[in-house]
Amino acid sequence: MSKITPVFLATLLWGCGVTQKNTNDDNKVHHFVAIKPGSTETDIIRVAANVTPSARQIRWQELEFVAFLHFGINTFTGREWGTGTEDEKIFNPTQLDARQWVRTCKEAGMKQVIITAKHHDGFCLWPTKLTEHSVKNSPWKDGKGDVVKEVADACRELGMGFGVYLSPWDRNSPVYGDSPAYNALFMGQLTELLTQYGKVDEVWFDGANGEGPNGKKQVYDWNAYHSLIRKLQPTATIAIMGPDIRWVGTESGYGRNTEWSVVPYDRPDFDSIAAASQQDVNFVPQPNLMNNDLGSRAIIKNAKGLMWYPAETDVSIRPGWFYHASEDEDVKSPEKLFDIYFNSVGLNGVLLLNIPPDKRGLIHENDVKALQGFRALKDKMYKENYARGAELVTTGKNVDAILDGNNTTHWTTKNESETGSIIFKLPAPKTISVLSLQENIRVGQRIEKFSFEYLDGTEWKKIAEGTTVGYKRLLRFAPVTAKEFRINIEGSRLNPTLSEVGFYKNPLD
Repeated sequence: MSKITPVFLATLLWGCGVTQKNTNDDNKVHHFVAIKPGSTETDIIRVAANVTPSARQIRWQELEFVAFLHFGINTFTGREWGTGTEDEKIFNPTQLDARQWVRTCKEAGMKQVIITAKHHDGFCLWPTKLTEHSVKNSPWKDGKGDVVKEVADACRELGMGFGVYLSPWDRNSPVYGDSPAYNALFMGQLTELLTQYGKVDEVWFDGANGEGPNGKKQVYDWNAYHSLIRKLQPTATIAIMGPDIRWVGTESGYGRNTEWSVVPYDRPDFDSIAAASQQDVNFVPQPNLMNNDLGSRAIIKNAKGLMWYPAETDVSIRPGWFYHASEDEDVKSPEKLFDIYFNSVGLNGVLLLNIPPDKRGLIHENDVKALQGFRALKDKMYKENYARGAELVTTGKNVDAILDGNNTTHWTTKNESETGSIIFKLPAPKTISVLSLQENIRVGQRIEKFSFEYLDGTEWKKIAEGTTVGYKRLLRFAPVTAKEFRINIEGSRLNPTLSEVGFYKNPLD
């Protein structure tokens, strides 16, 4: 397969009647394309196979497991959505320890933490100059505290990524609903968060929206918000109401069995966006996130544009998103978290697990215990990859790459073959019950169908099968003992790739 370079891809896209958004920066070149009218289905599939993530999207995908920390005035009122009329004096976490939060997350295997700097109630966890509804008017640390700073400092100290959630909806702001005035205030708050706390790795927006005191619905200036983030924190991903990361469509922690990171986006001004050759994608793509199929051939064949838009799968460790003492016995078990891991990270997503600190300002003991149990299960599963040491047989090329521990290298097929197989001949029979597959997403997401078999005497018998792989696919099955296994790629968009393969034992078998 030809090496995918900016020049090669530009030639390919123009040859297929497709315009690229920008060919000046390899970090931005591949993840957004507009398709010209008249392109054939074959043209579009070829282009889809070569849509790839930006550097910031790759970094985010490799995190796999991220923490959401919902903490604020709701922690002290028992509400999920505050009214904006709360007295700042009720915010008083007497034992707040952000290092305990971040350390707990790191020990659970998470790579990044996102703090709710401001939720819908408008209460700010940093001493903003733009509203009085903040920690500066609380008794906590005599009004001198800054939760955002403490979390950011702990993340730097412990080597964790740091992100902020800033709710666009603000039920406290008197100018909410006066769209120009509130947008200016909101961008001021963004500027504070993006300039006072060092590197910010992710900015997380939801789309919650309501009427202001003037009875008018606020109109958010997403393009301005995104442009400001790109200017102040150019490596940060913009999540959910942003161009880098999409919501999977449910807050259950469970993704789709077929999850494409390349999805269509059809908006009326798509052609003008591409023609303008903007330096980056700053609009909010909005595919129908509740659909079960977002990126199959049937879906993309009539697309006006395609983009790399991977799924984030969010869920809370408790029934609620903020801490409630009444839910202390309802924390998800290690086994439930392990199942969620398979159905999020194992389905080409990133798992965003909410862990709400309690009124003391600590992650509750029950939550810590559940996270420790989950980490023990995951570590036990990944302790040994039984595929290592196997003799590999394939009609493809570069097969050793699938066991080199490097997801930037890959096996692929020869010529233009869209199918292929790899046989694993183990030194001795092994019992396995988990298959892990990874594509090299730096070249695109391509695999559409695969199967996994074992050799029983002289007969190959199917163990499991699936559709998409993407960054990672994990499949569980009843334990199988064999000496030879075979992975079959049965359908792909152009040449398939596999960057890593693992055979494991499920610790719950």
